[in-house]
Amino acid sequence: MSEIEKKIKLAVNGGIGFGSKLNAKQLVFLAEYLGDQELELTTFQQLYIEAAENDVEFITKKFNEVGLSVYPVGNYVKSLRHCNFCKGEEQEGMPVAKEINRRIAGKPVPFTLRPAYAGCPIGCGEPLVNDIGVLKVKNGFDLYIGGNPKGAEARVGKLVKAQLQPDELYSLIDKILVVYIKHGKKRESFFKFLNRYGFDTLPEQVLITERL
Repeated sequence: MSEIEKKIKLAVNGGIGFGSKLNAKQLVFLAEYLGDQELELTTFQQLYIEAAENDVEFITKKFNEVGLSVYPVGNYVKSLRHCNFCKGEEQEGMPVAKEINRRIAGKPVPFTLRPAYAGCPIGCGEPLVNDIGVLKVKNGFDLYIGGNPKGAEARVGKLVKAQLQPDELYSLIDKILVVYIKHGKKRESFFKFLNRYGFDTLPEQVLITERL
């Protein structure tokens, strides 16, 4: 009897763009790929599909060819949740959002980590209630950590530093993830990690290393 081919979940979306849109070509491609398979829509602007483990590389290539991004599902950094960028690419900081997503999405972490971005203080991307949040304010970017949208422990994230320029922002996010990856326990959410490690300790550490 032949072995049953292992299937895994993949997260798919249209990448970082205006309004998280999918075009007709992408929808047709998804329909052809899925066949009778169900499509799961998540609250984090992703679609979950199943794929044979041995076919992931090939499937990713085919999805990329029609402009769809593919990410692993599980204990990884999720793709960046973002607002609709209603006032234009440069004004709303879309290049910065794209770069953040490129740098961290799909990175292995102790437990699923949810980053979010909003291009103005209205905050449609809900950055203040996600694990790592970036809010564009005037000509800079404010970085928050430790937001939690659920249950009795729901809270707004802590401001790490305001009015960062892009390179400063990328560097701080990278350093925060390094600490979490190194010191977080297996399946310990970022929020619980910060409760244990210290909501003040982590920002102090990464800001000190920035000054050295």
